Amino acid sequence: MPKKQKLELTWIGKESRPKLEPRILLEDAAKSYHAKQQVTDKDIFDNRLILGDNLLALKALEQEFAGKVKCVFIDPPYNTGSAFTHYDDGVEHSIWLSLMRDRLEIIRRLLSDDGSLWVTIDDNEAHYLKVLCDEVFGRPNFVANVMWEKKFSPQNDAKWLSLNHDHILVFSKNKETWRPNLLARSQKQEKYFKNPDNDPRGMWSSADYTCAKSKYERPNLYYPILNPNTGEEVWPNPIRVWAFDRNTHEKNVGDNLLWWGKDGKNPVPRLKKFADRVREGTVPTTVWRHEDVGNNQAAKREVISFNETDPFATPKPESLIQRVLEIATNLGDLVLDSFAGSGTTGAVAQKMGRRWIMVEFGEHCHTHIIPRLKKVIDGEDTGGITKVVAWKGGGGFRYYRLAPSLLEKDKWGNWVISREYNAAMLAEALCKLEGFTYAPSDSVYWQHGHSTERDFIYVTTASLTHEQLKQLNDEVGAERSLLVLCTAFRARANAYENLTVRKIPKQVLSRCEWGHDDYSLQVENLPRAPEPDKLPNSHLNSSPEGSGAQEELFGDDPA
Repeated sequence: MPKKQKLELTWIGKESRPKLEPRILLEDAAKSYHAKQQVTDKDIFDNRLILGDNLLALKALEQEFAGKVKCVFIDPPYNTGSAFTHYDDGVEHSIWLSLMRDRLEIIRRLLSDDGSLWVTIDDNEAHYLKVLCDEVFGRPNFVANVMWEKKFSPQNDAKWLSLNHDHILVFSKNKETWRPNLLARSQKQEKYFKNPDNDPRGMWSSADYTCAKSKYERPNLYYPILNPNTGEEVWPNPIRVWAFDRNTHEKNVGDNLLWWGKDGKNPVPRLKKFADRVREGTVPTTVWRHEDVGNNQAAKREVISFNETDPFATPKPESLIQRVLEIATNLGDLVLDSFAGSGTTGAVAQKMGRRWIMVEFGEHCHTHIIPRLKKVIDGEDTGGITKVVAWKGGGGFRYYRLAPSLLEKDKWGNWVISREYNAAMLAEALCKLEGFTYAPSDSVYWQHGHSTERDFIYVTTASLTHEQLKQLNDEVGAERSLLVLCTAFRARANAYENLTVRKIPKQVLSRCEWGHDDYSLQVENLPRAPEPDKLPNSHLNSSPEGSGAQEELFGDDPA
C-alpha cells in the first residue's frame, strides 16, 4: 500500500530562511511616556513600543517573552497589489508567504500554551494563509475563520461582487488548553429575558424544545407529550423530534420549565431558561456584524481625531480589537501586535487593562502612534471604546528601538564589533547571542550574565594574558563555569578547567546575517523566477537571490 503523502504548501524560496540576528533593544526615555499621576492601582506602565524591522523585533523579543504572550493580533498587508501612503502592499505571492512564515514561526514560540493568534486578511491571500498557519501551528489548532463585515453597503463600482467582509483567522497554540471567554450579553439580548407568568424564580427567556433530528435517527425522542392547558397529546414533527428523552421531559414538567404561550395553546412548548442560571455570557460566533464591532468608516473617523492632516489610511476600529481581546484575554494579560499601523491594538489594550507590545517600522510610529497613545494615557481620547469601558486615562509605555547590528565591516572588509556599541551593549548583545540572561553583577566584575546558577558569561574587549585567565579560573572555582568572550588572548583556549575562552567576533561570525537592518521588500528588486528546467521536482523551491528580497509588513489593513 503506497505511503500517504503529507500535503503542504510550496512556493519559490520556501527552503530559504534568514539567519536572524537577535538584536538588543535600546530604550529612548525621551520618547517613552507615562501619566502624570496614578489613576488607579491597576495602571500598567511596562508596555513597549518598538521602532524597527518587525522580523528582527520579534527575534529580539523571543528570549525574554517566549511562552508569555496570551494573544497576538496582527493585521499584515494583504498583498493586493495596491499602493498605500505608508507602505507598499504589492508583494509577489511567494515572497509574501515566506515573509509571513518567518514571522509566524516566531509568533508561535512567543505565545503561551493557552495563547491564540488572530490574523486579519482578505480573500486575496486568506486561503493560502490558512494552509500556511496549518503548517506552522498544526492543523488541529485551527479554531475558526471569523467573518468581519467591514462594509455595510454595496460597492456599486465593483467589477464582480462587492467585497464587504474580511477574514480573521484564529489559531491557538494548543487547542486542548485554549478556551474562548464568553461575551457579555448585549442590551438587545438582555431584553429577551422577561417574566410573563410571574414565575417566582425571576426573569427568563425561552429556547426551542425540539432538535434537528428525525424520528428515524432518534426514535427515543419521538413520543407524545401532554399539554396540561388543553389536555391534548402533542407529537413532534417526524423530522424534528423533541430535544429531551421521556425521563428528562418529565423532570422539566415537574420543574415547571415548559412554556405553552400566553394562552397556553402553542402547538409545541418552549423551554424556560432563567437569567441567573444560564451562562454569564454568550458563546462567540464566527460572523461579526459591523453594528457590533465597527467598520472601516468608523475606524477612519477614530484616527482622524489624532491626525487630521494625514490620517492613517487603513485602520481597524477599536471595537473590533475589543471583541478579540474580550474573547482571547483577561485583565493583565500580554498582547502583541507586530504590525502596529496606527496603534489601535495598543490603544485598546491600554483601555482594557491589558499589557501590550507593539512593533512599527515606519515614521508613522512617531507621527501617528505616539500622539495617539499620549492622548489615551492622558485621558484625552474620547472616541473608540473609551465610554464603553469607562476609560479615564493612566499608565504608560516605554519606547525602544532596535540596536544596530553587532558587527560591521572595517575599511578592509573585515567584520569587527560596531563602533556604536559600548561595553554594556556589547555584553548584553553577546549574552543574547549565547543564550545567557543578561544580569551584570555589582560586585563580581566577570559576571555579566548567567544561564544557570553556576554557569556565567564574561565579555571584554581586552586582550587577556595567561596570568589574567589563570586568576579568572581560580576565582570561578571548581563549582562554577565561565564563558569568556574577548578580542584576543595569549594562552591555549582549553588550558583552564573552569573557563571556556573564545575570541570575538570569530565566536559569533557564522551565526547571523550581520549588518542586515531591513527585511523589507523593494518590489523592483524581486528575484527572477528560475527557469522551469532548474526547478527541483517541479515544486518551485529554489531560493530568491540574496537575503534582501523581502518586505516589511505593517498594518492596520488595506481595506
